[in-house]
Amino acid sequence: MIRAATKSAEDTRALGAALASLVRAGDLILLSGDLGAGKTTLAQGFARALGVDEQVVSPTFVLARVYRGRLRLIHADAYRMDDLAEVGDLDLHEFLDDGGVGLVEWGDVIAPVIPADYLEVRLDLGEADDDRHLGIRIVGPSWASRRPAIEALAERWPE
Repeated sequence: MIRAATKSAEDTRALGAALASLVRAGDLILLSGDLGAGKTTLAQGFARALGVDEQVVSPTFVLARVYRGRLRLIHADAYRMDDLAEVGDLDLHEFLDDGGVGLVEWGDVIAPVIPADYLEVRLDLGEADDDRHLGIRIVGPSWASRRPAIEALAERWPE
């Protein structure tokens, strides 16, 4: 597990932007953590770094939003999924195969039914209001080759 920490919402957005600099077409990132842990905040920085001009908001009630940037981004939310079979309704696999990038909030919910090739970022609340502790876990071969870059990124936000 690679560890990092942020001290403000803008810090969390900056870390999201740094992660976006490492993504390739077809990549999937799962975000997990409690309500209010900063998943959408991280997604905002990630999307901004991809060149998304639209305001990025939580997709909780629509399940997924698609944004255009240097790579197309599907920003999904598994929080309201009652059944893992609903993951197929997102067409996530097809989106990624078509060169998009996926960012799934509450992604730990869908991990059992997706291929084991993703980056998982867990955000946990810190002691101060805006402090966040992050655990970054590499799952699968496409992210394994980028481990040194992810470790270098995490060093910019030491725990």
